[in-house]
Amino acid sequence: MLHMIQGLLRNRRETSLVLLDTYSTSAFWYAWLLAQMCRILNIPYIPILHGGELENRLQRSPRASLLIFMHAFKIVSPSLFLQSVFRKYGYQDVIFIPNAIQLERYNFSNRKFFSPRLLWVRAFHKLYQPQMAIRVVKELTIMYPNCKLLMAGQDKDGSLEMCRRLAHELEVADNIEFAGFLPKAEWIDRAADFDIFLNTTSADNMPVSVIESMALGLPVVSTNVGGIPYLIENGVTGFTVDQHDVRGMVKAVEFICENPDTASYVADEARKKVEAFDWATIRHQWNLLFQSASQT
Repeated sequence: MLHMIQGLLRNRRETSLVLLDTYSTSAFWYAWLLAQMCRILNIPYIPILHGGELENRLQRSPRASLLIFMHAFKIVSPSLFLQSVFRKYGYQDVIFIPNAIQLERYNFSNRKFFSPRLLWVRAFHKLYQPQMAIRVVKELTIMYPNCKLLMAGQDKDGSLEMCRRLAHELEVADNIEFAGFLPKAEWIDRAADFDIFLNTTSADNMPVSVIESMALGLPVVSTNVGGIPYLIENGVTGFTVDQHDVRGMVKAVEFICENPDTASYVADEARKKVEAFDWATIRHQWNLLFQSASQT
């Protein structure tokens, strides 16, 4: 936070617009403070909405939310989900600009056969329910004893150690690799060795790792929370299950493995879906927004 404050003060004379990544938990207050500084310095700012629990923040902190969002030049939502949430709470001036990827960096793999080689890429935090992925593996080993899961991400709240313990308790430690944090290029490279992407979160917005997996040709099996239904159409661009539904996720993985033609079709449709999120396309939306800010 101090670095953000220093950066704003140091560059205030050359700054005509501030973009504020805005999250729902403690980092919300970083954006809130910077927004108030922008108001004092008379610099327009744009909150960019992240995190599937921002609706809870609007409910818990209505006055603070009003001070940051009502005075913004524009609000940018990377998902239609959060756009609809904010409009429900009276913030109508919300622009949908999706999270972008550079599509040429993601080599699409047109798989003809699928096995339960699973990839999970998120931070280890209770919000993302990493233990659910381990329970999925436990059930899959009944039919697929050699099922594999790679879990990549940094530990945020002690969930990594809890996952290690659970893997040993369920006797699936040999089926799971805890890779820790992997740079993007490294996990994308390793994704070629896997067939299915799991997203087990309890709240979500427009997760970039899911978009990236769709670009790579990995069928995604995800909980249907937050913005996920806006991104994944069940059975068409991926597979969705209810929150906490371990058995449903297991059945979806088994379906992919047993129906490779359908899985391949879903992977193709998912790639087509995320082609709209290529930076070459999305940058034009940002340029239009910046142009409108420069004219005020």
